[in-house]
Amino acid sequence: MGKSITQDMAYRQSLMKYAAKYGVSRASRKYNKSRSYIYFWQGRWDGSVESLTCQSRRPHSHPNQHTEAELKLIRDMRRRNPTLGMVELWHRLRQRGYTRRPESLFRVMRKLGLFPAEKSKNSYKPKPYEQMTYPGQRVQVDVKVVPLRCITDPELRLFQYTAIDEFTRLRFLAAYPEQSTYSSADFLKKLVKWYARRGIRVECVQTDNGFEFTNRFSNSKRDLPTLFEATARELGIRHKLIRPYTPRHNGKVERSHREDQKRFYSSHRFYSFADFEKQLSVHNRRSNNFPMRPLGWISPSVFSVQYV
Repeated sequence: MGKSITQDMAYRQSLMKYAAKYGVSRASRKYNKSRSYIYFWQGRWDGSVESLTCQSRRPHSHPNQHTEAELKLIRDMRRRNPTLGMVELWHRLRQRGYTRRPESLFRVMRKLGLFPAEKSKNSYKPKPYEQMTYPGQRVQVDVKVVPLRCITDPELRLFQYTAIDEFTRLRFLAAYPEQSTYSSADFLKKLVKWYARRGIRVECVQTDNGFEFTNRFSNSKRDLPTLFEATARELGIRHKLIRPYTPRHNGKVERSHREDQKRFYSSHRFYSFADFEKQLSVHNRRSNNFPMRPLGWISPSVFSVQYV
């Protein structure tokens, strides 16, 4: 325990001083404490407040604790077999008269420090983020599955395709009834036209490794380009894949999906695909006119006009 004086310790010191001045009986009545309680702390009190600290109640021994002979057997066996596994070590100890369970052996070995020190893990050092310098330099693309609780028809499945320009944060959203490479290719054509109408030429799209974008991790179609990749090549757009199982590399579009969940999907219901498409279009327009901190508290729509 540190040197700080707790409220309980200060209370006991006040009690001890009062009992020393006026007697135990009077102190017992004033502080509403039994005389045995006061005598107990008087036996510990040496005038300092540190002596009134609560001591550990952990027992110093146990009738079933390991004997010195057992501890010596464990130390000797471990010294002769430093790389032996726990179960095999316990098995050899049993052959020499050890009667404890493996769990008890593990606890006592940990207490004796007989396990090798864990190797220090190399801390993760992320690469410096590559800042975009102009609109359309790179657009992040991803798919959000619409929560089922937002859809009134139990047979209907809806998907939101999202594209966000890394420089201007300008987003384009589109509704689709399926998540496939056909939908992805169609979305790519739409987003190129949508950004072109706003004076932005898309040079690169960045996606994850989902099968709707690439066959990179397919067992049978690894060398076969998807319709999305073929469309990107046809449009002269570079397709960049992020590191597998690392969604933070597509962080802007992932964060935008979290905001969609909070501002849109948590309070809306969809009765058909046409209804979802209409509501998503309104949400897209609203989100592009929402001020953002990275843009100096102006909206993506206003920010993008300055560079086109």
